[in-house]
Amino acid sequence: MTTDTLTRPTPAPTRNPYRVTTSRVLRSEWHKLWTLRTTWITLITAAALVLAVGITMGSTYDGDDSEIDTVVFVLFGTQLSQICLAVLGILVTAGEYANGMIRASLTAVPRRGPVLWSKAAVFTTVAFTLSLVTNVVTFLVAQLWLAGTDKELSLTDSGVLGALAGSAAAITLLSLIALGLGALLRSVPGGIGAFVGAVLVLPEVIGTLPLDAVDTAVKYFPAQASESLGSITPVEDGVSAGTSLLALTLWAAALLVAASALLKRRDV
Repeated sequence: MTTDTLTRPTPAPTRNPYRVTTSRVLRSEWHKLWTLRTTWITLITAAALVLAVGITMGSTYDGDDSEIDTVVFVLFGTQLSQICLAVLGILVTAGEYANGMIRASLTAVPRRGPVLWSKAAVFTTVAFTLSLVTNVVTFLVAQLWLAGTDKELSLTDSGVLGALAGSAAAITLLSLIALGLGALLRSVPGGIGAFVGAVLVLPEVIGTLPLDAVDTAVKYFPAQASESLGSITPVEDGVSAGTSLLALTLWAAALLVAASALLKRRDV
């Protein structure tokens, strides 16, 4: 062995250019979301429904609904956009099982968990941003007709921005719950059926039972808890806005954790 061999520096290990990282998984999920025509159609439809209903409510207001909170009044259309975004959330997860794309996704990311959490992060960012911007624009446009009435308000008035942001947060978290259901059931029809049945319909049925404990419990169900987040004034017989936000967050987190656990343990 020569002296040159002993003194020659060891070459630094080369960095694997194909290593799976969080940022790369996020970028992949962002790209997949925006390259789907369904995404654009659903988001545009959701925003258009809120704006159209808001304009209708503002332009036809005659004072008969003076007892309704102003933000709730102009954002009636969010009840329709919520369905659109919930369906999109289900398509983000269960849709990949329908078209077989999930096999490629999980092959590229063998740990599996980052795929689901990246989908949730990307979807949450898009859904909240769209909902908040749409809510603010709808509120401002509706005020063009509501100026001079008992529902005249501005963004700087106390509680207005909080209610608009709260409504966006409620829509986002409910849609995130739908995303979790899609990941659990791995079926688009099954996810939609579970969301409508378990989240929207079942609490209303349970609430008809003449039991005080049931009435209290139902307030913390997703759809019922969300009602407190989009209102300037406290909702009668409802929980506080902070409690509602916590309840919705826990529901969404529980479903995503369960979906992540099953994703790692079962076959594609």
